[in-house]
Amino acid sequence: MTTLDRPDPGFSLAVQQRSGEPILRCYFCQKCSAGCPVANVMDYTPAQVIRLIQLGQKDAVLSSSAIWLCVGCETCGTRCPNHIRLAPMFDTLRYMALEGGYKPLPAVYALHRSFLDSIRLWGRVHELSMLAEYKLRSPLGSDLMADIKVALTLLVKGKILTLPERVRGLAQVRRLYGTQESRPAEVQR
Repeated sequence: MTTLDRPDPGFSLAVQQRSGEPILRCYFCQKCSAGCPVANVMDYTPAQVIRLIQLGQKDAVLSSSAIWLCVGCETCGTRCPNHIRLAPMFDTLRYMALEGGYKPLPAVYALHRSFLDSIRLWGRVHELSMLAEYKLRSPLGSDLMADIKVALTLLVKGKILTLPERVRGLAQVRRLYGTQESRPAEVQR
């Protein structure tokens, strides 16, 4: 965790404006963090990220691994009594981090890219291909056989599909990626 730095008074308003989410409405009930399936691996929980934004802690937020680990499941927005959807906020924070020159940890960024590539290809996440790509991209994934026992167990139990299914409306998903790909190269990464 990072100690609090000098606040950037315009940061919370910039995040709120760019994401379109009413972040300043948050009163820290922490329902978002209680329901988040990845909060346990984040350096800051979703509620803590919002509080840091409200406090103008730009460096702490944009250098955080939490902004890269959000899977966009929308559980937080469903649970929020103020109807704050954090997935668009995290998307905005990722763009702001890249625009500001903040670099995520290589393993975290490799997981993020593998997740997005799986959605681009299939229209949804296909766990087997996403994890295979992650293992190939990640500096931590150099030992491709490290998780083979777990993978085989999941495959045998039918928890991971061997063959991916494409969604109907894949063209719409790809159009979304086309919109993103028109952004400046330094933001795309």
